[in-house]
Amino acid sequence: MKLDQVMKVVNAKVYTNVPFGDIEINAACGADLMSDALAFGENKGLLLTGLNNPQSIRTAEMMDISCVMLVRGKEPDESLVNLANEKEIVVMKTDYSMYTACGLLYKAGLPGGDLT
Repeated sequence: MKLDQVMKVVNAKVYTNVPFGDIEINAACGADLMSDALAFGENKGLLLTGLNNPQSIRTAEMMDISCVMLVRGKEPDESLVNLANEKEIVVMKTDYSMYTACGLLYKAGLPGGDLT
């Protein structure tokens, strides 16, 4: 699923200036604990999280995750956006809860990153 399609499904707002129209998302992971996100085995994925600090961007960088989506309407601060721009990671936010956002994306055809 293209990242611009992901954005439409969860009515997301983009905060970074990283071009994203052609980014393909293979799977999604929802986690507030970055140790759980590190267990996510998919590259070029989407991380949905309520963790609104640079650690979410650092984790995404380590995992080769293309986009971090903040859930529950959390607004990223300037330091998070600046780091994401530097690392070329898209940052978005949705007003949906993590549960609902993940469900909507799954229903739209985006698989989870389950290892089973």
